Amino acid sequence: MTEYIETVIIGGGQAGLALSYYLTQQGRTHLILEQGRAAETWRSGRWDSFTLNTPNWMIQLPGFPYQGDDPDGFLTRADVVACLEQYASSFHAPLQCGVRVTAVRQQPAGDGYLVEMEERTIKARNVVLATGAYPKPKLPIASAALCGDICQIHTSAYRNPQQLPSGAVLVVGTGQSGCQIAEDLHESGRQVYLSTSSCGRVPRRYRGKDITRWLSGMGFFDQTPDKLPSRAAQFACNPYMSGNHGDSINLRIFASQGMILLGRVQVAQGKQIILAPDLEENLARADAFGRQITQRIDEYIKQTGMEAEANSPGEEAPSNAAQSTKPLLTLDLQAAGISTIIWASGYQLDFDWVQLPVFDTLGYPVHQRGISAFPGLYFLGLPWLSKRKSSLLYGVGEDAAFLASAIVERG
Repeated sequence: MTEYIETVIIGGGQAGLALSYYLTQQGRTHLILEQGRAAETWRSGRWDSFTLNTPNWMIQLPGFPYQGDDPDGFLTRADVVACLEQYASSFHAPLQCGVRVTAVRQQPAGDGYLVEMEERTIKARNVVLATGAYPKPKLPIASAALCGDICQIHTSAYRNPQQLPSGAVLVVGTGQSGCQIAEDLHESGRQVYLSTSSCGRVPRRYRGKDITRWLSGMGFFDQTPDKLPSRAAQFACNPYMSGNHGDSINLRIFASQGMILLGRVQVAQGKQIILAPDLEENLARADAFGRQITQRIDEYIKQTGMEAEANSPGEEAPSNAAQSTKPLLTLDLQAAGISTIIWASGYQLDFDWVQLPVFDTLGYPVHQRGISAFPGLYFLGLPWLSKRKSSLLYGVGEDAAFLASAIVERG
C-alpha cells in the first residue's frame, strides 16, 4: 500500500535539515529521505585534511547558530558532520537514511507527486528537492585519452596522499578544492604539478579582519542573481581563499615553495598532455580579482567612515612572489615522474530521476526562489537560488524559511 506524507524532502544535508526545522516548528508532517547518511556529501566527498573556507561564525543554521569559542576558526570535515548530526538531533528531524529515490513524478490524477524508491512509493502533496545542483563528479574529455596505468581520481574521491601511488601528482584545476589538495600533497613531500584555471583569489584577511567580515557587512553574500552581469556568472568558479590552515592561498607563493605551475590542460594522449600558454594570464586574472575585492572594501570603509587598520604585512601575499620560469606547454607524465592525476574539474547536474519538465535546455531547474511552475514542487540549496549565499551554511536558512512559508500557505 502506498503511504501518504504531506511533504517529502529529498536530501539530508544542511538544506533539507533547515527546511525540516521550520516545518517542525509549524507542526507540519514531513519526511527527509537521504540515500546515504546525514551530511553524506561532507562525509564521503571531502578529503581528510579538509577545512571550511568560511569561518565558524558563518554557520547560521535556523535555530542552531554557531556558539563555540572560536568564531573566526574553520571547522574540519569531521566537525561539520558532527555539527549537522547535532542539528538534526536538536529538533528530532524525521530523517530516514539509506533510502535512494529512483523517481519523482506527478500523480496521474493531478494534485501531488509520487516519490518512488526501490522498495516503496510515497504519495506527497509537496516534494522539495534539496540534493544540491551539482552532486555528480565531472571529468573532462582529456581524461579518457590517457594511459590506463596513470591513476586518475576526482577530488571527491581524494582522501589523503597515502592512498595514491608513489610519485609526483598533477592536480588539474585551481578552485578551492584543487588548491587545498595541492597544498595537502605538497606538505606531505610530494612533487606537485598544478594546472591553473581562471578562478580568482581572495586574501583570507584584510585590514585586520577576516575578509568575510567585510564582505558580509557590504552585502556581498546578499547579492541576487539579477545583479550579475550575465547568467553565465552564476556558474563561474568560486575564488580560492584559504588553505588547510586558514592562511591565504597564492599560487605564486606555491611556485616559490616548489610546486610547478602550468597552464590549462587542452589535450591529452597516452602520457602526453598539451597545455595552454595561459599560465601568466591565469595568475594575473587571479591577482586582479583580489585587488578588485580589496578596493571595494577600501571604498566601503571610506564611505561608511568606520575605523579600520591599515593592511598589515602577511595579510595579503604579494602578487610578484616567485613563480616558475618559462611555463611548460607539453607535459610528459612519464618523464616528470607523475603517477597520479587529480581532477579538480567540478561537478555536473544530475536530475535525471525527476520525471517532470521543470528544467531548462541546460538541465538547470527553472524556478522563482525555489518555487517551480508545478504546484508543490520546490528546490532548495541550489547556488544562487535567491542570493549568493543560498547554498552556504550561512544563507540556506533564509530560503528554507521562505519555502516553509510557501508550503504552509498552500495548505
